[in-house]
Amino acid sequence: MTTPPPPAPSAAETPAAAPSPADVGFEITARHGEKARAGVITTPHGDIATPAFVPVGTKATVKSVLPESMAELGAQALLANAYHLYLQPGHDLVDEAGGLGAFMNWPGPTYTDSGGFQVMSLGAGFQKVLSSEFSGGEKARTANGEDDAVREGKERLAHVDDDGVTFRSFINGDEHRFTPEISMQIQHGLGADIMFAFDELTTLMNSRGYQEQALERTRLWALRCLAEHARLTHERTHRPYQQLWGVIQGAQYEDLRRQAAHDLGGMEVEGWSFDGFGIGGALEKENLGTIVGWVTDELPEDKPRHLLGISEVDDLFVAIAAGADTFDCVSPSRVARNSAVYTRTGRVNLTGSRYRRQFAPIDETCDCYTCTHYTAAYVHHLFRAKEMLSSTLCTIHNERFVVRLVDRIRASLQDGTFDALREETTGAYYGEPR
Repeated sequence: MTTPPPPAPSAAETPAAAPSPADVGFEITARHGEKARAGVITTPHGDIATPAFVPVGTKATVKSVLPESMAELGAQALLANAYHLYLQPGHDLVDEAGGLGAFMNWPGPTYTDSGGFQVMSLGAGFQKVLSSEFSGGEKARTANGEDDAVREGKERLAHVDDDGVTFRSFINGDEHRFTPEISMQIQHGLGADIMFAFDELTTLMNSRGYQEQALERTRLWALRCLAEHARLTHERTHRPYQQLWGVIQGAQYEDLRRQAAHDLGGMEVEGWSFDGFGIGGALEKENLGTIVGWVTDELPEDKPRHLLGISEVDDLFVAIAAGADTFDCVSPSRVARNSAVYTRTGRVNLTGSRYRRQFAPIDETCDCYTCTHYTAAYVHHLFRAKEMLSSTLCTIHNERFVVRLVDRIRASLQDGTFDALREETTGAYYGEPR
């Protein structure tokens, strides 16, 4: 079994003083309704005005797009994946390069997730299960009614125990081990401004009993993450302070979500507490606002909340209204590579014959590089010809669409027009307000 090497100190970044939680912060600048708010997250690599959408660059790259292009389209921060970067090229190499931002030539703030989702999805072969078919009661189980099942035709590549997770690499089959301590070591080595605690992600297909076990396991892992984070922060003084955010699980159970938020929101280890919080796990679209509301009811008001894996237009409005501050999702870039693009009036597929002679932008209301320089007919041609540029142009468009939307929502919170913007935007996108 492969044991990750310890992160190697680098002199690429040297803070003026020992890193400290006092070096970062969160300020609320505007409020709307009961829970929606705008604010600013302070990091060593710049401020993040919230609400904010954080594009995903899983392997230290947003697929097909230059980091410079992501900055030009307005992205304030990027999120990379600790699991993938641990496997390739290795967190020790990224550390030696000066950290994630320096390695990928991204000057702004960076996030890394803990790798818990990838361990679950790749280990059990399930991906992120949101189906209402498995939403509650006796149906909230895996497909064959067992909590340790894998999807038909898949081999289990991960095994969870109370100490951590043993898994096999999807690259070459080598066996590896993640514990809360190792996850912290990997993420400190990657050098992101904001890291997430190692957690066990369950699906809607797990039983209530297993959800309870996993939640307690995640709570104990959170304590260990805080302790290791404190140790590494004291030892690794070559890097500016890296924030650690706890992750709230609990699926669709109100008592479990509230319990997790209460436990992690008040958690402290030798004076160290979480700098912010992620809201993760399996949940159904129709319950999104309710679940986020349960969690934000219990979390501290003065710390930011990140909703993992969300980018749909209506979901963003719902989550912000419920008190979420930042978001990430692979969907804008993933669907772009398959010719799907967002427009003011809904999502469309550019390979359709109607676009063959559309000598106008994909969306005339869009200010992205693609829409100001190219026609839909040209991008349609690129997809039909299987040219790589098609993915680049559509990813730029989609990422700009979501970043710009959240920017507009932030402005609406500041000037009191949130409700009007929500009605106008969702009405145009879905054909009726949501």
